[in-house]
Amino acid sequence: MIKEIEEDANERMGKTVGTFHGALARIRTGRANPSLLDTIEIDYYGSPTPLSQAASISVEDARTLTISPWEKNLIPEIEKAILKSDLGITPAANSDVVRLPLPPLTEENRRDLVRQAKGEAENAKVAVRNIRRDAIADIRELLKEKEIAEDDGKRGEDAVQKITDQRVAEIDKVLLAKETDLLEI
Repeated sequence: MIKEIEEDANERMGKTVGTFHGALARIRTGRANPSLLDTIEIDYYGSPTPLSQAASISVEDARTLTISPWEKNLIPEIEKAILKSDLGITPAANSDVVRLPLPPLTEENRRDLVRQAKGEAENAKVAVRNIRRDAIADIRELLKEKEIAEDDGKRGEDAVQKITDQRVAEIDKVLLAKETDLLEI
């Protein structure tokens, strides 16, 4: 039973770290990356559709993304969705593609993005700690119901704590890499 609790906690913490990776991918660095547009949805025949499902997104050069919609009549919708988003990028459209030129990051922008990344890291750590709390509560419940021995309960709690420490260290490592990437000129 304790093994199952540990495995469940490890799996859930892994998903939290994966979500954290996704959140960091949306924080733009000085380079163009198609994942910047992952959260943008367009109105596609009356239903909100992720941009990646209505167009191909490619990197033209280090600071430019190119969006080629499957249907040319979607270009105004794509422009509107990008302008409404919080990316702070103005699209440039021509007859068949939308280009997103990424402005170079200023020192102030970099610091704001680092602050945003640290906030995402803290949210991920809180989620990992909440999973740890739930797992330990489950172990203590088994102990209270006398379904496991006290020694097994203590070993289970220690194992969950080790998993938690590993995941928090993983989050810190990923954050450090992102910070270095953001502050690199």
